[in-house]
Amino acid sequence: MTEMDRETRIAWLVDHAKRLPDRESVSDGDIRATGGNPGCGDSITVHLQADPAEDRVAVVRFEGVGCTLSRAAAAVLAERTNLHRPTFAEVERFSDEAMMELVGRDVADARPRCATLALGTLKTAVKLLRMDRKLKAAGHSAAEIAALREAITART
Repeated sequence: MTEMDRETRIAWLVDHAKRLPDRESVSDGDIRATGGNPGCGDSITVHLQADPAEDRVAVVRFEGVGCTLSRAAAAVLAERTNLHRPTFAEVERFSDEAMMELVGRDVADARPRCATLALGTLKTAVKLLRMDRKLKAAGHSAAEIAALREAITART
C-alpha cells in the first residue's frame, strides 16, 4: 500500500469499518473462532474456510461489534487474507507489528489491542482448524471432534 497522510488513513479505516458486518449472517466455513477486547468492548468472530487439499486459507470472513479501529482492522485483514490466500504457517508468522503497519502505526499505536484483535482471532481459528484436521486424521468423526471441543469449552 502506498503512503498516506493521517487524515486519509483515518478515512480509509472508517470506510473499512463500515464493511465489516455486524448482526449479519455469515456462513460458518470450516471453523469459527471468537475473540474479544474487554477493555474496549470489541468482539470479533472469524469464519475460516480452508483449502481442503492443503493447509491454506481459502476464504475468511469477520463479523463483530466494537470500536472503529478493531472493525476496520478486521476488514483490512480479511481483504488481505482473501487476496493472498496465505498458508496456515504464513498466518501464524504474521506478527502484531506487521498488523500495526498494515492498518497504520500512526493510528494503531494508541490502541494496539484494537488493531490486532482480528489477527489474534484469525490465528486462533487456524490453530483450531489444525487441531481438527489432526483429530480427523487420527480417526475421530466430526461429531466426536465437536463433542471434544464442547467439553474443553465447558471446562474454561
